[in-house]
Amino acid sequence: MIKSVLAATVAALALTAAVANAHDLKTTNKDAKVTQVYDHELPNVPGKSIRGVLVEYGPGGFSAAHTHATSAFIYATVLEGEITSQVNDGPVKTYKAGESFSELPGDHHGVSANGSKTKPAKLLAVFVVDTKEHELTFPQK
Repeated sequence: MIKSVLAATVAALALTAAVANAHDLKTTNKDAKVTQVYDHELPNVPGKSIRGVLVEYGPGGFSAAHTHATSAFIYATVLEGEITSQVNDGPVKTYKAGESFSELPGDHHGVSANGSKTKPAKLLAVFVVDTKEHELTFPQK
């Protein structure tokens, strides 16, 4: 009897945590649209692919802190507006249209946001990643 009550309590707590985590993701990703625009295996680098991801932020939009696939090298270019970014414990920087930054495998992306509260912003993130890795972004735990 005690074991079944304990098991039910643990299950309820786990479900509550999962629902809270899902809610946190919804409330910490504001006006962010992410679209994979291309995915190609690299013919001269077996096991690697290049994937392009368009990230669009509405005014004041942002993404929750996250990491990327462990094999991912990322080169991001701001296409429109301004993007505020922080990688690992580095400084928070704002990049304007035409400027770029990179992330190394295993880096933590603590800040990713539109630098403007009134205008939209877009960036193209180019991933070089293991072909077998399909999930590119993981929320911070």
